[in-house]
Amino acid sequence: MTTSFEATQELVVPARGSRWIEEWNPEDETFWQRTGERIARRNLIWSILAENIGFSVWLMWSVVATRLPKVGFAYTTDQLFLLVALPGLVGAMMRFPYTFAVPKFGGRNWTIVSALLLFVPTTLLVTLVKQPATPFWMMALAASTAGLGGGNFASSMANISFFYPDKKKGFALGLNAAGGNVGVSSVQLLTPIAIGIGGGIHLANAGFMWMPLIALATFGAVAFMNNLRVAKSPFRDQVAIAKRKHTWVMAWLYIGTFGSFVGYSAAFPLLLKTQFPDVSTNLAFVGPLVGSVARPLGGLIADKVGGARVTFWNFIAMGLATVGVVYFVATGNLPGFLMTFLVLFITTGFGNGSTFRMIPVIFRAEALQADPEHPDLAMLRARRDSAAVLGFTSAIGALGGYFIPQAFGASIRATHGPGTALAFFGLFYCTCIAATWWYYRRPGSLGAANV
Repeated sequence: MTTSFEATQELVVPARGSRWIEEWNPEDETFWQRTGERIARRNLIWSILAENIGFSVWLMWSVVATRLPKVGFAYTTDQLFLLVALPGLVGAMMRFPYTFAVPKFGGRNWTIVSALLLFVPTTLLVTLVKQPATPFWMMALAASTAGLGGGNFASSMANISFFYPDKKKGFALGLNAAGGNVGVSSVQLLTPIAIGIGGGIHLANAGFMWMPLIALATFGAVAFMNNLRVAKSPFRDQVAIAKRKHTWVMAWLYIGTFGSFVGYSAAFPLLLKTQFPDVSTNLAFVGPLVGSVARPLGGLIADKVGGARVTFWNFIAMGLATVGVVYFVATGNLPGFLMTFLVLFITTGFGNGSTFRMIPVIFRAEALQADPEHPDLAMLRARRDSAAVLGFTSAIGALGGYFIPQAFGASIRATHGPGTALAFFGLFYCTCIAATWWYYRRPGSLGAANV
C-alpha cells in the first residue's frame, strides 16, 4: 500500500465528489494540515447532524409518553415507563450491528442507510398516537423502533474515529457525541412546542417535525461524506475485540457515564411528573443540554491531563451528586433536586468525553507493546480496534437507557419514590471508581501511558 504524502494527496483532494478515499493517514502532520483536517471536519459536521436527528428520534417517546394519558390512552405508570425504556433497549442492541456496518459498507454509505431508517419510527408514531384505542403491545412495538435512532451513535463514532489523529480524538469524538447528545435536549425542548401548535395536544407532530431533518441528513451524507478504505476490516477481526479485557472494563465504565446520561435523559420528564406533579416537564430539556455541552469539555480536558484521571475524579463527583439527589427528593426539595440532578447530568457528560478519550490510547499502547518493531502496522491495528471498541462499548453503555427508567418505575411502584433506584446507581458508581483506579490509575497500570 502506498503511504507517501504525494499519493495520499492525489487521492483525497477530490474528496467531495468521491465515494471512497483509498489512502488516509491523519498521523502524518503534513497530510493532516494540507488536506486531512478539511475533509475530516466536513465529515464530522454531517455526521453530527445525522447523529443529532438519530438521538432526537430515539428519545422522542420520553416526551410523548408523558402526554398519552391526556389524549385518552389508558396506560398505567409502569406501562408509560416501559414505553420510555424500550427504545433504550432496542437502541443498545442495534449498536452492535451498526458498529460493524462501518467497516463492512463504509461510513458514508451506512450514514445514508441509518438516516433513512428513521422514517420507520416517526411514521409509526404519527399513525398510532391518533388512535387512543391502540393496544399497548402495538404502541410498545412502535416505541421500540425508535431504538433505530440509538444505533446511529455507534456507527457515527466508529466512523469519525478513523478520520482524526490520536491527539485530536478526544475533542473530535466529544464534539461528535455532544452534537448527537444535544438531540436529547432538542427533542425535550422542541417537541412540547410542536405538539402544542394550534392549541390542544397534537402528538403526531412529535413525529412529523423530524421528517424534513431526516431528509436533510440523508442528503448531506450523500453529497458531502466519504468512505475510508482504511476502515475496511474483516468481521472476525472486529468481533475479536470482545475477547480483550480492556474492552469489557471500558464497557463497564461507559455504562456509568453514557448509560447514566441516556437513562436519566429518558426518565427525567416522567420522573419530574411523578415526584413533582405541579412542575412543568418542559424544564426537562435542561439536564440533557448541560450534559451534552459538558461532553466535549470532558474530552478536551482528558486530552490534556489524561482520560483516566478525569474519569476517576468524575465518578467520585457522580457518587456525591447521587447522594444529593436522594436527599432532596426524599425531603421534597424541588430546587435542591433540580440543582443536584443538573450536576449529575454534567458529570455524565464529562465522563462520556473522558472515557471515549481513554479507548484509543489504551489500544494504541497495547498494540505498540505487542509489535514494537512495526509501529505503522501497530497504529493501523490500534485504530481499527479502537473503532470497534468505541461502538461495542457504546452498545453496552446504551443499556442504561432501558434499565434506568425501568429501575425508577420499579422503585416508585415499591416505595413510592426513586430513592432505592438512585442508591443502587450510587453503589454502581463506586464500582466504577474502583475499576478506574485498579486498571488505569494505580502504579504499574496503563496509567503510565497517559491513558
